[in-house]
Amino acid sequence: MNVLILGSGGREHAFAWKLAQSPKLDNLFIAPGNAGTAQVGTNIEIGVNDFDAIKDFVLSNDIKIVVVGPEDPLVNGIHDFFLADDELKSVGVIGPKKDGAELEGSKEFSKKFMIKHGVPTAKYQSFTSTNLEDGYTFLETLQPPYVLKADGLAAGKGVLILDDLAEAKIELANMTNGKFGDASATVVIEEFLHGIELSVFVLTDGESYKILPSAKDYKRIGEGDKGLNTGGMGAISPVPFADEAYLQKVEELVVKPTVAGLKADGIDYKGFIFIGLMNDNGNPSVVEYNVRMGDPETEVVIPRIKSDLLDLFEGVANQTLHEKTFEVDERIATTVMLVSGGYPEAYEKGKVITGFDAIENGIPFHAGTKQEGDNTVTSGGRVLALTSFGETIKEALSYSFANAEKVNFEKKNYRKDIGFDLI
Repeated sequence: MNVLILGSGGREHAFAWKLAQSPKLDNLFIAPGNAGTAQVGTNIEIGVNDFDAIKDFVLSNDIKIVVVGPEDPLVNGIHDFFLADDELKSVGVIGPKKDGAELEGSKEFSKKFMIKHGVPTAKYQSFTSTNLEDGYTFLETLQPPYVLKADGLAAGKGVLILDDLAEAKIELANMTNGKFGDASATVVIEEFLHGIELSVFVLTDGESYKILPSAKDYKRIGEGDKGLNTGGMGAISPVPFADEAYLQKVEELVVKPTVAGLKADGIDYKGFIFIGLMNDNGNPSVVEYNVRMGDPETEVVIPRIKSDLLDLFEGVANQTLHEKTFEVDERIATTVMLVSGGYPEAYEKGKVITGFDAIENGIPFHAGTKQEGDNTVTSGGRVLALTSFGETIKEALSYSFANAEKVNFEKKNYRKDIGFDLI
């Protein structure tokens, strides 16, 4: 079977690494890919939103399954594009159609969905520039900190958490007046949830589902969770407090009503559901949905899946997921992200990466790299995710941190306290 993965980050390299192990795989292509994906498949210079070029490639290379990594092409309707085309409609697309992608594409839509289907979440209201005074009044009913979310996709930057009421009112006005472009024309204000964050991932064919391993990522650039938000500086799977009893509660209160709610609303959902949760004394509340796997969580979740990932994807495409076996490695996986100096603000690219040969007890998943001649060089803010297994978090992290010292490029940076709150 020939497979095409769309995307170029660590998530897509993790998918490619796992799919390359499948006996069902004939040829693997990644568009546009990176230096790591090129080691397990063939990179293709096609953008993830260039639907016409994707169509031509799929037809000329007999692609049977397309795995959509990032959210953008899903929100833009790539699955609908395939279904509307007689030549493409038999190709399996792993990722929801446009209506399902609204779970991530619109914060207001996802909050309405949760309330409608009884999924536990923070209370909220939505506002635009036309009813700012109502927004100010709603803010006054809440306790700090105040959470303001751009309704649309804002490249991971559309959420503000503020301690000062006056500042929250100013930012509400700024957001509705275009601070994040069209994405913040509508702003969702919600009650702040207290507790510890974690993520649970679901793979569904619209009828049945598999709950993937839980994970926790670390977004802040600085140690002790200080400083600016990033795309993610590291991750751990499983989350220690997410034991069998807790995950049972998540399944009953969150997963089942989510999958059933999509079906009840006529949304034929095939793909991943990323459920961002807040654990408050054993009680899960949903912070957000994403309609794809997280990054760098994918780099610790996918390596723990012992089952054939392509077989699972085939089950999603054919709506036979309930027939597929699903096994998980009981060991702990950790990943530490090497990032470019200056990230998440201005940073330089094109730095030569060395030390790959010295990696032990680990898997380097490429996030922002490209090949230039004989050299692998940096091409993004987040460069490499160094994943390792261990019987304990401490053991797995010791391997990831050791490898983080061995791999080098100019102005390399990484957090040395990943997992600090779990050990």
